[in-house]
Amino acid sequence: MTETTDIPALADLLQARATEGRVIVAVVGAPGSGKSTLADKLAGKLNARQAGLAAVLPMDGYHYDDTYLTPKGWQSRKGAPHTFDVGGLYHTLKRMRARDEAEVAVPVFDRQIEIARAGARLIPASIPVIIVEGNYLLLNQEPWPRLRPMFDLTVMIDVPEGVLKSRLTARWVRYGLTPPEIAAKLEENDLPNGRLIRTNSAAADYRIANA
Repeated sequence: MTETTDIPALADLLQARATEGRVIVAVVGAPGSGKSTLADKLAGKLNARQAGLAAVLPMDGYHYDDTYLTPKGWQSRKGAPHTFDVGGLYHTLKRMRARDEAEVAVPVFDRQIEIARAGARLIPASIPVIIVEGNYLLLNQEPWPRLRPMFDLTVMIDVPEGVLKSRLTARWVRYGLTPPEIAAKLEENDLPNGRLIRTNSAAADYRIANA
């Protein structure tokens, strides 16, 4: 049964679990739900308590590149489940769980240029709490379920669709998209993806309201 929590309580739980070894937590939510912000706040709170306690691994770094998506006719659906390298993320998580390397380099998505930068973040083996944030980490659609055993704890961010739409509209305005481009992004990609996440994800251990 999913329990409701908040960032301070979640930080307490992860700090306690980290005394037993590395803990990998999945933070899941629709586009615009605030996954990156929540993950960064949670890591910041943990690192303020103890330096080097937590690091963030963003799922967006595993976007397929436009040089692959465009010939496939998928560029306009970038961000949908089939536009990610799930296998690459899976093997990164296996390396994280093994914890037998001094550090693991992970990609980070640069939204300004819509490109994932390879090796943009290094996560040392000494860091016990890994916060993985992304849309589809609990998706009940192949090949995503193979990721689930990699997570010790899962959290779903719950945000009403109206709030998501407002946030996403503001995001695309900031990136200079025109009103027709924004409408297409929302109605053909972002909002359908959000509905898929809400209706076809495994139940999380915890829920955080982020309205």
